[in-house]
Amino acid sequence: MTAQILTIPPAALHEQATQRLRQMLVEGQIAPGAKLNERELCEQLKVSRTPLREAIKTLAAEGLVELVPNRGAIAVQLDEADIQNTFEVMAGLEGLSGELAAQRITAEELAEIQALHYEMKAAYTRRDLSTYYRLNAAIHHAINAAARNPVLTATYQQVNARLQALRFRSNQDGEKWARAMQEHDRMVGALETRDGAALRAELVAHLGHKRDVVIEQLRAAQAAAQTAQRD
Repeated sequence: MTAQILTIPPAALHEQATQRLRQMLVEGQIAPGAKLNERELCEQLKVSRTPLREAIKTLAAEGLVELVPNRGAIAVQLDEADIQNTFEVMAGLEGLSGELAAQRITAEELAEIQALHYEMKAAYTRRDLSTYYRLNAAIHHAINAAARNPVLTATYQQVNARLQALRFRSNQDGEKWARAMQEHDRMVGALETRDGAALRAELVAHLGHKRDVVIEQLRAAQAAAQTAQRD
């Protein structure tokens, strides 16, 4: 008998590369505004250029990467006006998702969100930001899915993709991370009591706090860069 040689289908390679590259962009391993170096990324992700380029196209469609003529792929970088405008829209989408979800969520969907929330609290206790963020995103997506509005979901996914990296970084301050955790406790409580108005208000406030942290971080980085230039 001859040993079988197992190969990974191209589609699976593309999906793996997309998932890993998305994580690198969201978690800041590739800085906003940085050019994506295909040779280095192929080595890091252990893929050829074809699945890597497919991954880059997928992430460009999601809004995490910008394809610039004569420059290639760049990690998206939002300015303050972009951040203000995008968070404003996202807060409205999150609020509507919560209000509709409170009316339409099933017992099974609620139980899943409660389980995710419990796991997220454990990740918070361990200060495991990567796992916390993954579970946090899953909760927000589950609330949106429970709203049962496909148009809302499509719009939500498109706008939220632009904010993934910023939402991740907004929890890097310990005090603000603790506040976000408390806000999630109240969100789940409002969902459990089917209080749509309370859940909408909590989600809108939550996104407002995220926006404020992100803008504060942006201004601090800009001030530091200006100081470095003067020195």
